[in-house]
Amino acid sequence: MIVWMIIGMAVVTAVPRFLPAFIVDLISFPRWIDRWLNAIPYAALGALIFPGILSVKPEAPQVGITAALVAGALAWLNLNIIVVVLGAIASVFLMTF
Repeated sequence: MIVWMIIGMAVVTAVPRFLPAFIVDLISFPRWIDRWLNAIPYAALGALIFPGILSVKPEAPQVGITAALVAGALAWLNLNIIVVVLGAIASVFLMTF
C-alpha cells in the first residue's frame, strides 16, 4: 500500500513538471512572450540569491553587497565560474578579517 502511495505521489508531482516541457515545444509564441519566458530563470535565480547576499553578515550587509559586486564584475569579464566564486569568497574573507 505504501509503495503505491509513493508511486502515486511521484506521478502526481512529475506530470505538472514534464507536461509543460512537452507542450512548450509544440507551441509557437510571439517574440515578446519568448523574451519574457527567457527572463524567468534569471529572475528566479536573483530572487533566490539576493536574500543570501544581505544575510552573509546580518550586522554588516555591505559585506554581502560588496561580494555580489565583485562576483558581478568578475562574471562581466567572462571569467570561469570558479574564479567568480573564489573572488566573492575572497572578498568576504578580506572584509571580515
